Amino acid sequence: MRITVLGCTGGVAADLRTTCLMLDDDILIDVGTGAGDLTLTEMLCINTVFLTHSHLDHAGLLPMVADMVGPRRNSPVTVYALPETIAVLKQDMFNFRLWPDYTRLPAPDNPYIVFQPVAVGETVELSGRKVTPLPVRHAVPGVGYQLDSGKASFVFSGDTTYHEPFWTALNAIGNLRYLMIETTFLNHNRAGAEAAGHMRPELLAQGLKQLNKAVRLLVTHMEPGNEDATMAEIQAAAGEFKPERLRRGQVFEF
Repeated sequence: MRITVLGCTGGVAADLRTTCLMLDDDILIDVGTGAGDLTLTEMLCINTVFLTHSHLDHAGLLPMVADMVGPRRNSPVTVYALPETIAVLKQDMFNFRLWPDYTRLPAPDNPYIVFQPVAVGETVELSGRKVTPLPVRHAVPGVGYQLDSGKASFVFSGDTTYHEPFWTALNAIGNLRYLMIETTFLNHNRAGAEAAGHMRPELLAQGLKQLNKAVRLLVTHMEPGNEDATMAEIQAAAGEFKPERLRRGQVFEF
């Protein structure tokens, strides 16, 4: 399995793209602005999307990707997400007011996208690739994902604050190799992190102390403009782990 990082920041600018990962050539994990860098040919290869949650920096380009590829495909794109996430997108995005309802267009029996609900711990298997939702805690319902090739696993936290069940789930993954985890706020912004359901370096360190295995630690979703300061706080708190700042364009094979 191969992960290509199309976007991994907490905001947008000329050189910043919000969260989007491409698994091999046919699956997207979240559809932030990073998806906009795909060519039309690359977009047409996407058969499946997994969403961590409903926020625009993770799901905002889904309607435009559907708009681009829908008329050029013979089958819908399947979008996996929590039932709560699906409900929000149907009510607030695909509602004929913000965007056409491509779950019913061009015809109810032949839509551009089809939603499929997921549940924590229930694995979706696609051509031998296993994708398992993991428990997280954010301002809205969300999940992380374990991507398991059989040989190794790559875990993406999605958006989350410290959540003990998440770290318990990590410890149960025998072949865990990569941990891509958000750390949005600096330590002094306790109130902001708590209200938004995001991680601070101190909270990341709290979780790492519970982790019972070595991993390659990839830090994502830092607040734009504070990346260097956030990484300095993480490095000071990470103990034996060697955190790396995730960057757009990186590729991981496992």
